[in-house]
Amino acid sequence: MTTQTQTGPDPKTALSSRGGGPRADRSFQVLTLAAGLLVLAVLALILITTTREAWPAFDEMGLRFITENRWDPPSEIYGGLAFIYGTAIVSLIALIFAVPVSLGIALFLTELAPRRLRAPAVTVIDLLAAVPSVVFGLWGVLVVAPKLVPIYNGIHDLLGGIPVIGRVFGEPVGSGRNFMTAGLILAIMITPIITSIAREVFDTVPRGDKDAALALGATRWEMITGAVFPHSFGGLVGAVILGLGRAMGETIAIALIIGSSTQITANVFASGNAMPAVIVSQIGESTGTFTAALIGLGVVLFVMTVIINTVAQAIVRRAEIRMRGAAS
Repeated sequence: MTTQTQTGPDPKTALSSRGGGPRADRSFQVLTLAAGLLVLAVLALILITTTREAWPAFDEMGLRFITENRWDPPSEIYGGLAFIYGTAIVSLIALIFAVPVSLGIALFLTELAPRRLRAPAVTVIDLLAAVPSVVFGLWGVLVVAPKLVPIYNGIHDLLGGIPVIGRVFGEPVGSGRNFMTAGLILAIMITPIITSIAREVFDTVPRGDKDAALALGATRWEMITGAVFPHSFGGLVGAVILGLGRAMGETIAIALIIGSSTQITANVFASGNAMPAVIVSQIGESTGTFTAALIGLGVVLFVMTVIINTVAQAIVRRAEIRMRGAAS
């Protein structure tokens, strides 16, 4: 007596009928490679074209373009150091305030918040990220800056007499338009970005790692520091870098709030200026080398962003290697 066995369709035939197989894999690989190369090509073209347009200023000023503090277009002196400093200090202030708040919100939503609260909170955060920057700028210059002047005066009266700290919290400008106000507004603007990415990163931590830490007697905070943060380190660095990129490139809000003064000072309550703000405020009245100098500030900002991203990637790689060594 013979038995007949029924066999299903051949896997290769099934894949071919659905459009799969090695040919589809190769096509997908070529497509993704082309997309990645296209992004790099666009970035290279941006750098090349902007550098070409800015070359008259680079050729005239040389290295003094980034080391000179004086910006005087009528005298054809274009030193961007004060604007580089302003961009750096405002972005640093924004990160100091935004990163702890963003990580706290992300941890609350992933570890502590009731489920019925998570969806509305995420929606509010996403809506905050969609608010146009000009709205933040107008709110900052009309509402926030005047309200902060008494607070700045109180901080100055309290800490102004201390030798080193007193220079940082010096005499505030009367309008409230200064480095600190600009940094606070930027912190509000980048908080939704860092929070959203950090929340997604925290959600990728395996549930088993958390349960194992709690089963060993760890407190919730010890579980977060021992299991959540190490697993999420690379993603958190990426979130902070994206927030930093937004802070460094913000234009309208900073132009309205920072005060538009070309100076380098340790006083965070003093007015200043930043590269994107000076570009947007002066590009309409510029010609010739003046225009080239403003484009050169954009090139410097682009290069700064690339350097920061490269350093961040190196930090993540070293941390991953260290964690692998500790695990082995």
